[in-house]
Amino acid sequence: MIVWINGTHGAGKTTTSALVQRLIPDSRAFDAEKVGETLMDIRPGLPGPGADNFQHWPPWRPLVVETARRVLDYTGGTLVMPMTVLVEQYWREISTGLAQHDIPVRHFVLHANQDTLRGRILGDTVLGPSSFRLTYLEPYAEAARTWLHAEAEVVDTTHLTPAQAAQRIAEAVKG
Repeated sequence: MIVWINGTHGAGKTTTSALVQRLIPDSRAFDAEKVGETLMDIRPGLPGPGADNFQHWPPWRPLVVETARRVLDYTGGTLVMPMTVLVEQYWREISTGLAQHDIPVRHFVLHANQDTLRGRILGDTVLGPSSFRLTYLEPYAEAARTWLHAEAEVVDTTHLTPAQAAQRIAEAVKG
């Protein structure tokens, strides 16, 4: 099984995912961003859109599916995957690819209101304030309105700690 933790930058995906992984027996964390980083390291760079967001490169989606499938075939258990996917077509490609391999997915979205997200991004003491992360606030809001919240189990983190959000997700998965 895959526990996919979606949401925009600043929602707490990475922190929450690490906590979820500890709460679900026989689970591992797999950050699909590493697949994108591998594509970004190819020299000369890949053609077409993607230099600003590796998700736009067509190989990224099937490589995420294939990597997750291979890891699960090897280890079994559960993969906890923190990854922002705001483009519906990209989510369809990934979720369809996983379904073709009979891999069940529990899709969660960590949500917070725009002011909370902006404050978290600007006040981030680990990564520092990030204009890159701020640029995704509106695309996230649009995805949430048009498809994302209908596709996933929404966990509103506006007033939750990462530990509380992780507990809710782990209970939902185990329940």
